[in-house]
Amino acid sequence: MSKDRSNALGLRSQTGYLPIEAYGLIGNMHTCALVGIDGGIDQMCWPEFDSPSIFARILDCQRGGHFSISPSYDHEKASLENYSPPTTKQAYLPSNNILQTRFLHEDGVVSLLDFFHRPIKDRVLEKGQGNGLRKWLIRRAECIRGEMELDVECFPAFDYARIGHTVEIQGGSEGGCVTKILFKTDRKEMAMQLEATIDGGDDDGEACPVINFAIVDRPPHLGPGVTCKVKLHEGQSISFVFRCANDAARDPSLVNTQLIDALQKETSTYWYNWIAQSKYKFLYREAVQRSLMILKLLTYEPTGAIVAAATFSLPEDIGGGRNWDYRFSWVRDSSFTIYILLRMGFTAEAEAYMDFISKRLKYSRNKDGGLPIMFSIRGDTDLEELELNHLEGYRGSRPVRIGNGASDHLQLDIYGELMDGIYLYNKYGKPISWDLWVSVRSMVDYVCMVWKAKDMSIWEVRSRQQDYVYSKIMLWVAVDRGLRLAEKRCLPCPNRDNWMKTRDEIYETIMVKGWNEEKQFFSQSFESRDVLDSALLIAPLVFFIAPNDPRFLSTIDQILKPPEKGGLTSTGLVYRYNTDLAEDGVGGREGSFSMCTFWLVEALTRAGRYDKKYLIKAITIFENMLSFSNHLSMFSEEIARSGEQLGNTPQAFSHLAMISAAFNLSRIQSGDLDGI
Repeated sequence: MSKDRSNALGLRSQTGYLPIEAYGLIGNMHTCALVGIDGGIDQMCWPEFDSPSIFARILDCQRGGHFSISPSYDHEKASLENYSPPTTKQAYLPSNNILQTRFLHEDGVVSLLDFFHRPIKDRVLEKGQGNGLRKWLIRRAECIRGEMELDVECFPAFDYARIGHTVEIQGGSEGGCVTKILFKTDRKEMAMQLEATIDGGDDDGEACPVINFAIVDRPPHLGPGVTCKVKLHEGQSISFVFRCANDAARDPSLVNTQLIDALQKETSTYWYNWIAQSKYKFLYREAVQRSLMILKLLTYEPTGAIVAAATFSLPEDIGGGRNWDYRFSWVRDSSFTIYILLRMGFTAEAEAYMDFISKRLKYSRNKDGGLPIMFSIRGDTDLEELELNHLEGYRGSRPVRIGNGASDHLQLDIYGELMDGIYLYNKYGKPISWDLWVSVRSMVDYVCMVWKAKDMSIWEVRSRQQDYVYSKIMLWVAVDRGLRLAEKRCLPCPNRDNWMKTRDEIYETIMVKGWNEEKQFFSQSFESRDVLDSALLIAPLVFFIAPNDPRFLSTIDQILKPPEKGGLTSTGLVYRYNTDLAEDGVGGREGSFSMCTFWLVEALTRAGRYDKKYLIKAITIFENMLSFSNHLSMFSEEIARSGEQLGNTPQAFSHLAMISAAFNLSRIQSGDLDGI
């Protein structure tokens, strides 16, 4: 799909849904929301990432709930032959996570700003210590030329659209401007308040905008919503604040233009100051900076946990059942993120996650000494998977799932990713503590004990356990990084001899059992020797194998072939594996995997140090992949055969892999070969 969204106001007309890539992300490191190119907020969980949704129209266009601000649809004008509807443009303000959606028409232009408040201080202040975080969703519409009439609709659907609510309009000011609307449920803590304020502008000749909300029932919504039309002239604006009713009672600040101005300025300053810390000065800077901003939005500030994606249950194939909840913190994803944050200059975020995972290592180990593969943003492990059968799913893609049944999977690769993250934190961040080293020793001892076991590996298959080669490589990484860390810091290592023996044994086993001599590639598992898996592109990235090793180059060459010729690459995009050949227990099709495409770029980049033809391929594939981001440089999990984005969005893994690929590709082009 083209990045020109000029026809966005008509995108819902055929299916009731916007394309997955037609959204921008706003947030405050506690929760987030997706804002459509047409001005609709279609996804928001409240008050935290993994809380029940209040708006989820992206998963059910009839009952999911939304908060939309868009140009009014004039049926009479639309019937005229020469009528052209408003066009839309969407972009972030410079160096910011404040999202601007502009509605443009010959008669007028309106700018809509959407953001969650952030105080200038990097950490949230406690009450009484100054201006802390206000958990407010703020929407500001201003007419900057001519005039335009807007439709405003707010239809919340509480608890994943499972419980009903009532609406109460509380009075209004002179001129009919309603200041408060209460949405109440039987659970008082869920009640929300919508407040509106207007700015009539400086021109006394123009009538002040009037807000007259009406309560509207719109089945199958379980409760009513409110709607209004408001006409803005040049210089006039209208602002909305959506927040918890209980918070509003504790903080009775009068919502007015001056206060909103101040909160917007604070938020803008916060984001400008944050991204200014970035040390990235190479090619592709704009895309990298946006990816960093997205990774920050996916961080849960109170604990330092990083969620895998902002959404849940968006499909990997339209109409299919590969729909999962990604609002949790995977050890794998987050550990990869440590390296990116450190190299880009964001040591505080890396330190916060290290504190989070150090506590998990100390207090959250299983009875056998193993570590769960994922946690809630607060560090819990009870992530029961449920199906919400009352929601139809994005464009009919049932089931809609919350929770994640993979939380109790045995995925042995996580120890390699985690140990690599700890090793890099010690190298680029701060020296690790004695207590963390004690946990590390215990973990590596555990790896030496279980490395021969079968598991479910990185792709979280729901079939039988196998000896996945990716997992074996990452188990080798776990032991290797433990040995390197002990040597670098001269830390006591009572089982050093066993660690060294195990590391060598894992390596030899992979080279014998993981290599398909007939087809000349590393296989997905010891059992599935004819299945190619793009996860193995990680091998040179973690220094398991030299990037110019003939065995690895042969594997790359096979992956580069199209699927119909036994490969995994189509139009420059990489699939995880052939779903027709691999026994994953899920079934159905999926799109190409964004992260794997960036891993291919990085593997080619490293091989390109020794053979320029691979570097040329790396540049071509990378720049092609950038064209599949949306208009805001956001990547979801996958790309469909049609070029549309699929899966949960934005996905942290996609963005951190993009940053790493851009970083190393730029460095090798500039001649900086250190560490590549």
